[in-house]
Formats: sequence, structure tokens, C-alpha cells
Amino acid sequence: MDAFYGSVELLRYPQLKGLPVVIGGGRRRVDEAIRDLPEGGTLADIPVDSFPRLKDYTGRGVITTATYPARQFGVGSAMGLMKAAKLCPQAIILPVDFDEYRRYSRAFKQVILEVAPLMEDRGVDEVYIDFTDVPGGQRDGGRSLARLLQKAILGTTGLTCSIGVAPNKLIAKMASEFEKPNGISVVYEDDLQSRIWPLPCRKVNGIGPKADEKLKRLGIETVGQLAAHDRDWLVAHFGKATGAWMHEVSWGRDDRPVVTESEPVSMSRETTFERDLHAVRDRAELGAIFTQLCEKLAEDLQRKGYVGKTIGIKLRYDDFKIATRDQTIERFTADAKTIRQTGGQCLKRVPLERPLRLLGVRVGALAKAGSPEALAPAGAQRAASEPVATTASLF
Repeated sequence: MDAFYGSVELLRYPQLKGLPVVIGGGRRRVDEAIRDLPEGGTLADIPVDSFPRLKDYTGRGVITTATYPARQFGVGSAMGLMKAAKLCPQAIILPVDFDEYRRYSRAFKQVILEVAPLMEDRGVDEVYIDFTDVPGGQRDGGRSLARLLQKAILGTTGLTCSIGVAPNKLIAKMASEFEKPNGISVVYEDDLQSRIWPLPCRKVNGIGPKADEKLKRLGIETVGQLAAHDRDWLVAHFGKATGAWMHEVSWGRDDRPVVTESEPVSMSRETTFERDLHAVRDRAELGAIFTQLCEKLAEDLQRKGYVGKTIGIKLRYDDFKIATRDQTIERFTADAKTIRQTGGQCLKRVPLERPLRLLGVRVGALAKAGSPEALAPAGAQRAASEPVATTASLF
């Protein structure tokens, strides 16, 4: 999907189209701009001058996404908002609204499934689709079906997407970035040298910043330069598995199928605070946030039809160090109260003297609700560990 979060917000606030807009800095509560909503008016009637500007932002939040006009200033995802304010001070800032983004995510995926049922879900704004046996899927190299999907998604959701069509997932992923926004790119096997090899290695899904940095130190900056080195040389520098994989992807080889049923290992919810919170001074606020996270996680589990037995928590302190704890219970659950109680026991096992930047809760060891595994009576296995005493306050 094209600038997905930003595009959803522009449906809500069409008066911001064409303007630099960044999404980030916290979860949506009540927009400040709504206070200036004309009586009897809609969100589309809010004057543009009423929206907060990035130059006035104070805090340590990061950008979740940015509209394309904002990206022209060098502003992008995961960038600190204070840094972005120096690059594009006139940008409008909106808080994130994950519930709305998930709603639109489910909507566009349902449109795809009605046309091409072999779909692999890759997150809130991206999927892989197998066109092979879809009627008309091979017409015009797949371009016709891609255009049909774009039209159907736009008609149902009002959102645009960019589609890459290729012989495999590796190249399709890269091709989907070629013609953004609202583009279609068809890449054939014979196009490897002309369209893939000139790209920076970082464009390959799976080559991260550290690997890219090492490749550059070795004089390798493009996929073509990577392909020029033999497998043994890459294995010698990156290890057996990674080196062999790099050799394969540089030649455009990828035999991974589109997986329609992928069982999640765990589900989680977390939030980063606008300011550091302390377990003693901000106990009530932290308690309310933790309860809400547990409730949202329980809703996620119930909506997707899962239950779990291992419940854990994650804390990030003001010095960026992270602490995690988990506990396994006897019966599978998707109950918010049970998740909250067990998560609270985990919190007793971590130091709570330092201020906190982030709080998260996780449920693992998942099973399908109603499955024999989930319905089996509790066995002799006890909780993984008993909580130990601590002098820190528990929220």
C-alpha cells in the first residue's frame, strides 16, 4: 500500500492532500484540530491552519510514516520527530490510529482474496499474491490482473497501492517499489541484469544495514557487483548460510512459495511513552496503560481465533536497556483479566527503580481456539516460575 497510514489519514482529512504530513508521536486520543471544527461540520471542514505543525513538536517520538510530499524533504519512517522538524518544519503532524489502520488493512486484503485467493499476509500494508492459476493472471504478463486489483482496492477503500509482478517473491518485492505511488511493474527473468543488478544491495529484502555496511567495505554496492562474486567467496566472508543465500538472491533465485496459512508464534502489544514514566510517581497512569494493552491484546487474540499459555512483558528503561520476563500458565487463554494478572506477576520480577520509555505485553505458545491442544485438560506442568519478592512498586 502507498504511504498506508498517511493515506488513511488523508481519507479522514482530504484537505491535507498534497501537503507534507507525518504520522507519529503517540496514539490518537482527541485531535487538537477537532476543537476548531465548525458547528455542524465534518473533519474535512477543519481549516488547514488549525492542524499542529512539526516545528512546534516537543518530545522524542518517531515517525511512523510520512506522505510523499513530506518524503521529498528527506523525512521518513523511524526518523525522530525532532530531527524531521529541522528538515520539514512546515509539515503537519498527526497522531497514529492503529485501530483505523487495521480496519483498512482487513478491508483491502478481503478485496484481494475475492480475486486471488492465494495470498500471503505480510503485515498491515503488504501481501504476496500467487497469480499462477487465477483466471487472466498471465494476461499481459500479469499486468491486467494487477490493474484489476488496484481498481478494486481503490473502489472499496479509496486507497492506492503499488504492485510488482515477477517470477518469484524476491523480485516481486523489489519491483513493487519501482513505480510508487499507484504503479505496476512487471519484471521478467530476462530483466535481471538490466533492472535488478543496478540496484543497491540494500534493496534486497533481507540485506540489512550491517550486512550492507560490510558489503560496501568489501567494495560491493550493487546487486550486480554482488553477483560477480562466486559463492565460495561470499561464504568465506559472510558464513555458510548467509553467503550462499546472498549468491542466490543476487542471481534472482527464490523458490519460496506463497504461504496462505502461517501460524503466528506470538502476539504482542506495546507503546512508547511521550515522556518517561516511573513505577511509583506514575503508578496509576502506568496501570491504566498496562490494562489497556492487555485488553487490546486479548481482542487481537479473540479476533484472530488464538489462545496462548506463555504471557510476558517487555520494558525499555530511560537508558534504552530492555528487560523481559514471561510466565507459562496451565491453561490456554485469550482472556484480558488473566493476561493482566499474569503480566502483573512478571512485572514483580523486574527492577522498577528507573523511569520507563516503553511498556509491552506478549502472549506466546499459541494454539487455535477450540483445537484439541487448546481444549486439553491442564496437565501436571506448573507455571514456569514463581514470582520472587521485590521491594519495587507494582502498577
